[in-house]
Amino acid sequence: MITRRSLLGAAAGAGVLAVAPPATAHAAGTGAGTWTRAESANGWPIDPAAVATHRIEGSRASVALRRGPAAAVLLHVARRWHYEIAALDTGEGGGVAGHTTRRAVAASFESNHLSGTALALHPTAYPLGGSERLWPHHEAIVRDILVDCDGTVVWGGDLTPAKASHFHLVARPGDAALARVAARLDTSRQSEFRAQTAGLVADPATPARRAKARTLPRPR
Repeated sequence: MITRRSLLGAAAGAGVLAVAPPATAHAAGTGAGTWTRAESANGWPIDPAAVATHRIEGSRASVALRRGPAAAVLLHVARRWHYEIAALDTGEGGGVAGHTTRRAVAASFESNHLSGTALALHPTAYPLGGSERLWPHHEAIVRDILVDCDGTVVWGGDLTPAKASHFHLVARPGDAALARVAARLDTSRQSEFRAQTAGLVADPATPARRAKARTLPRPR
């Protein structure tokens, strides 16, 4: 996996001066400490019995996520990242992280892993508060993935402190929009409305998709 940092390091080692856009390093996150609530920060109950291990389609990687609509939507995020940004099953960049029972968090949104409603994709390459950013064309893909999710998922690159590897549900349990999006994205269900599957995705560069990405609300 080639990140901005790895490319700059290689250029420096070869005696080549490389210039990259400035990146701001964030301070330690708010909400750091031990999460003691019965719900994660996004309002989902913390219940390990509701979690199962799922294979990420098209890869050898698996991830533990909350069963049902949560898994359907987050697996779509992971699937597109694997195909279009960087492989999740090579062992590079920290792979993929989903549900955990560890209650130590460095930012409140990391508690969403406790309910199985969050993903971290290559978390060691893109850590919390790190200065490493996605390449612009990769960020465009992330924005397009968020279009697929239709407001049900937030990206950690838009949060403070930033974490470019992070995604979590913002839709609450029982949300009708989440059920609708999950039904459309779930590749395990046969549906004429299934819009995107592994190897068949919309082009993020089309004007219509870019316009949708620009109009999606971002965390403040």
